[in-house]
Amino acid sequence: MQKKIMLIIILALWFPLTARAANTAEKIATYNLEQCITMALEKHPSIIASAGAIRANESKVGQAKANYYPQLNLSTGYQRIGPASPSSFSGSTDPYNQYSASVDLAMTLFDFGKTSTQVKIQDLNVNASRADYDDVVTQAVLNVKNAYYNLLQLQRNRDVAVDTMKQFQQHLEQANAFFRIGTKPKFDVTKAEVDLGNARLNVLKAENALHIAMITLKDVMGIPENPDFNIVDNLSFQKSDLQLNDVLNTAYSNRPNLRSVVAKREAAERSIDLAQKGYYPVLSGSAGYGYSGTEFPIDSGWNAGASLSFPLFNGLSTKYQVDEARANLEVLKANEASIRQGIRLDVQQAYMNVQDAAEQISVSELTVLQAKENYDLASGRYRTGVGNPIEVADATITLNNARANLNTALYNYKTAQAALDKAIGAKP
Repeated sequence: MQKKIMLIIILALWFPLTARAANTAEKIATYNLEQCITMALEKHPSIIASAGAIRANESKVGQAKANYYPQLNLSTGYQRIGPASPSSFSGSTDPYNQYSASVDLAMTLFDFGKTSTQVKIQDLNVNASRADYDDVVTQAVLNVKNAYYNLLQLQRNRDVAVDTMKQFQQHLEQANAFFRIGTKPKFDVTKAEVDLGNARLNVLKAENALHIAMITLKDVMGIPENPDFNIVDNLSFQKSDLQLNDVLNTAYSNRPNLRSVVAKREAAERSIDLAQKGYYPVLSGSAGYGYSGTEFPIDSGWNAGASLSFPLFNGLSTKYQVDEARANLEVLKANEASIRQGIRLDVQQAYMNVQDAAEQISVSELTVLQAKENYDLASGRYRTGVGNPIEVADATITLNNARANLNTALYNYKTAQAALDKAIGAKP
């Protein structure tokens, strides 16, 4: 009867604990690579800041277009005046009030294309800021991919470390069994215990590296304070069949930093035109209607007219503005040439890294098969009593090093592909 009561108590305590553990496991989210990239595009501060720069430049376009429209101003004023000589209004030196109110309209009628050039320059600056935004996005995507694949690699390496520990645990059990029946010396047991201790240490190191990799992934996603989550393992190999000339042509068309500098160079060309227009006159018109007087009701009046402003001499300011614009253009042309060279180098390096990583995977897969065969032979010899612990330990370490090297080769291939995507300006 007491045993039944104890069993009921144990079950009553056990089921709530298992239910809570199940609920906790269910709450851990799982994201694939595309979902991680999407979150980064929504949350990362650098992308948000770059989007704000676009909106700021779009506002500058509106500011430039404002010169197309008339400017309407309403003004009113009051003064208390104490004249030093008899006032024209009152004929005395007593203080008097002065009231005024007016509506004024002013508009630039013709400025030899200054306004239209300013609008075009700001439009080009918007294009440049959009290209800069795309550049920030491609860098953020690359960072997420690298962190994601690094986490996958470390997860697989952690699994390898755990498998190594289990293999050395089995070997220790075999060594103890042989020692108890007198077929193997104490050295075998001691050697197996040392190997198992080192394997446990490697598991702890792998777990710590895994924790740091998760922190890094959350940081590049822009969610550093979010709880940990699981990710989908897509560290698989699928060889790319891209050709170098094709990816180079794509890069020259798509790379955001090249599109940005081209837009800035075109804006600099327009800036020379704008600076040269400083030599030309500006025709403007104005009109107004207002009230003025010392007491109510005050008198009203209106005015209308046009003015032509011609810059005869401004201390060579316009000349130096033109010189500055031309110098800026030369700088941007040089930057464009430098970026084109850099694109070619980036693409060639990334393309060769993809090819090299693919070859490393083929070699690593073969090495794992050979190491597995060697491990099976060594462990089989030891189980039959003809092997030695050093042979088993070496085979175990060789096998799991080969598995870790394969994980590294898969990681290198994925990150090389991600670098190639960025080098050609591929959109997420």
